[in-house]
Amino acid sequence: MSHSKENKNTITGIGLAILAVLIWSGNFVIARGVSKQVPPVSLAFFRWSTASLIIIPFAIRYIKKEYKYALRSWKIILCAALTGITFFNTFIYIGAHSTSAINLALIGNTISPIASVILAYFFLKEKISWMKVTGMIICFFGIVFLLAKGSTRNLLSLQFSAGDGWMVLAALTFAAYNIFARKKPSEMSPLFFLAITFITGTLMLLPFYLVESRHQSFDWNGYLVLIVLYLGLGTSVISFFCWNNAIRYIGAGRTALFGNLIPLFSSIEAILVLHERFTLIHLISMILIFAGLLLANLSLKQRQQKSSAE
Repeated sequence: MSHSKENKNTITGIGLAILAVLIWSGNFVIARGVSKQVPPVSLAFFRWSTASLIIIPFAIRYIKKEYKYALRSWKIILCAALTGITFFNTFIYIGAHSTSAINLALIGNTISPIASVILAYFFLKEKISWMKVTGMIICFFGIVFLLAKGSTRNLLSLQFSAGDGWMVLAALTFAAYNIFARKKPSEMSPLFFLAITFITGTLMLLPFYLVESRHQSFDWNGYLVLIVLYLGLGTSVISFFCWNNAIRYIGAGRTALFGNLIPLFSSIEAILVLHERFTLIHLISMILIFAGLLLANLSLKQRQQKSSAE
């Protein structure tokens, strides 16, 4: 592969990863915002049902050509659907009922990227250089600095609850999803992979939704319809399509590092939408996170150049 094509793939992968996390950044806000209006499993079920209905018309032409790949790799499909669709956001929505937004962001966006890199090392044999480790550490401190608002006192005062435990599970399941997504058959198109995982994950959510709906109900309104559409189209179809293609271009471990941008984007959204002040804390955190991402990405680019030269 030529250097120009490698660079093009790298730029494309990075751009897709950033777009995915930019859209995903609104998910934590929604999780907290509707936690008292919609039960968690119901929110997840209607999100993925909507996503499945949206993506099926676009993916249906691939079914005849690629269904045999899904049958051949049913274990990978099942595991990807279970971790990325059935469990991941459901755990977030459950956790949002009993923990703060700062804890959700801190746990989810530090554990998941680090766990993804570690899992990619063991299961995909992706190398971890000292530069990548250093970049991960810098990203971690950038996030902690942002969420603690630059004060160790705020960090030390954080209290962890049952909801934090659910967020730990969510972070770990998404790290596992990254690995299964990377193991999908190369002959299978990203669009068909998304469709089959969405449908499979939604079907596995159905019995949990039926049980929950017997004990908890909610009333639909225009606001909730828009929320479900945003979750179903934006944070599901568009973001997952971008994320899976980013994994294909730059690898699971490297893509996962961009999850560190979610709390940063969430802060920017709060500034633009809620008119919060842009402070020195935001600036320092932004510098740390981008420096960490740059360092981690440079490590892989240098290895690619070295292997090409050899």
